[in-house]
Amino acid sequence: MGLLAVSLSGFMSSYGVEKYYNNAQEDDDRIIPLQLSLPEPDEIPVPRQPDVPLPFLAEAGQHIIPPHKVQTLYGIDVSHYQGKINWSAVPLDPNARFVYIKATESSGIVDEYYRQNLYEARKAGIPAGVYHFFSPSASAMMQLKNFFENVDPRQQDLVPIIDVEKRGRGSALDFHGKLSAVLRETEKHFGAKPIIYTGVNFYNEHLAGRYLGYKFMIARYGDEPPTLFDDVPIVLWQFTSSGYISGIQGKVDRSCFLDNYSLADIMMPKRE
Repeated sequence: MGLLAVSLSGFMSSYGVEKYYNNAQEDDDRIIPLQLSLPEPDEIPVPRQPDVPLPFLAEAGQHIIPPHKVQTLYGIDVSHYQGKINWSAVPLDPNARFVYIKATESSGIVDEYYRQNLYEARKAGIPAGVYHFFSPSASAMMQLKNFFENVDPRQQDLVPIIDVEKRGRGSALDFHGKLSAVLRETEKHFGAKPIIYTGVNFYNEHLAGRYLGYKFMIARYGDEPPTLFDDVPIVLWQFTSSGYISGIQGKVDRSCFLDNYSLADIMMPKRE
């Protein structure tokens, strides 16, 4: 926004400046009005200054991120919200070529359908992986304990996802310290770098400029692929939370690959 030139001329021309004073004589209580006539100053022209972008946005605008290419290999993610799934029917749907299953949340929550969903999905021939819902209020150690005690890396087809959607009320230092620890130890436990899941707004506000060595799954519901402040690799785009898939009652999250990424980029490395 440019500088605003403020002129007193309108104010001065519309209103006289009156001042009342009391005659100091003890025997005279008259109030004598005094009219002051002030000269009107000339209006000083102020040249318009260009808008100055915020440093964060200015830095982001220094490089142009090319538009993403949308692939046509689709997958889903599920949790207890979908209830009991008929996994024998899911492979019949061309929009479910892989699945991410919620396993754990915070330090003590295990999804009630996790083990059944993982077993049935893999039995049906669908490549399956898991995600942990990160909590900024729980300790990193206790979250990792919950995640690792309930998820066997040998039973995973896809690299794990850390779902990051909440900032919490703690300091930025505390938030990033916990998240960094969870990401680092998850990589050690699984033998593969995890994918970070989050939304466009959350990334731009809380994660931009950090975690540049990770791949991302970004939620942006609509027809246009997500655009972030950083040119980070977006492997998966979650484009709707209202999809319908054979064998699943109700709505389900759907996603697809972007750019040149494919199923091979999210598969767990082979263990010796």
